[in-house]
Amino acid sequence: MRKLLIALVIVAGLVALGWWWSRPQPLVVRLLEVERGPVEALVANTRAGTLKSCRRSHLSFETGGQVGELLIGEGQRVLKGEVLMRLRQDEQQARLAEAEARLNGLRNQRQQRCLQAGLDRRDLQRLSRLAERKLVADDRLDQAGTRSRLAQLACDASESQIHEAEAGLALHRALLEQTSLRAPFAGIVAEINGELGEYITPSPPGIPTPPAVDLIDDSCLYVQAPIDEVDVSRVHLGLPVRISLDAYRDQHFAGEVSRIAPFVQELEKQARTVDIEVRFAEVPPGLALLTGYSADVEVLLERKRDALRIPTESLLEGQRVLRYDAEAGVLREVTVHTGLGNWRWTEVLDGLEAGTQILASLDQETLGDGVAVIPQAATESAP
Repeated sequence: MRKLLIALVIVAGLVALGWWWSRPQPLVVRLLEVERGPVEALVANTRAGTLKSCRRSHLSFETGGQVGELLIGEGQRVLKGEVLMRLRQDEQQARLAEAEARLNGLRNQRQQRCLQAGLDRRDLQRLSRLAERKLVADDRLDQAGTRSRLAQLACDASESQIHEAEAGLALHRALLEQTSLRAPFAGIVAEINGELGEYITPSPPGIPTPPAVDLIDDSCLYVQAPIDEVDVSRVHLGLPVRISLDAYRDQHFAGEVSRIAPFVQELEKQARTVDIEVRFAEVPPGLALLTGYSADVEVLLERKRDALRIPTESLLEGQRVLRYDAEAGVLREVTVHTGLGNWRWTEVLDGLEAGTQILASLDQETLGDGVAVIPQAATESAP
């Protein structure tokens, strides 16, 4: 009997030892404390936005011709009205000189005719006084009157010819000006399509061709970005925006909504979007922003500066989180009531208190209510 009891004790010890070695081991998890901080309600773009210039002109000549002067280079800054490129002007300058010479000749001719008209008018007045005294025959007075009127008509006709010549001169000056390509605004030359001596042909109707000069005004920039159609009703002009650029990942720029497109884009049938435009509040000096940069925007709808918050990634479906029970060493499922939120932070209105430790993220599938865990040596806190 004694041997049997000893055997039972040994078997029980072995069973207990086996259970001890085979029991589920507590999982090491990363916890964080529920804290207070800012929480924002945001609307973000669904696809990458694009940095654009407020003014960008693809400049071309109205007429064809051979490039006679190329006065700028790509990347060069130019002033408003500055000549960028000229076509050969030999023919236009010759026609302009011809028109100027013709105008000068007509002006001289008018002066001669009008002087003659004045002379004939004074002669008529003199003969009229003599005719009153019956010292001049009537036919001579009639001839003098006819001559005076004809001279005045010739003077008046010269004036009309001069107006016509001045209009022709203005036309030739306009045609000459069309051979010069000028900057409509101050900016930077992005691209040049044309070499010295090369013949340039204007675009036929309906057939686009590369512009002679692509000019960008980089002093005024904005971001165009698409947002989901379900969010557009919450966005209005003037809302503050946080802008981020892929080229400057560690920086954010302040801006505001400056335009909302009046129609919905159908580029993606299952995710229709509305384009918004965002102007920069201020661009840091010395920062080179290039049009075409990809950009993201976050439109700030509402903000609470001191809200009880948790990382959004710590939320389970049904507004639940896993709270750490330090006494039992296990996770406890807790239902919370949430307020504002975005993909980073969610406001907690009820269900948790500041300082409570919760599971930081749900990247381990086996975690759940009642699971034994061991916190990491240093509990991470939210920034």
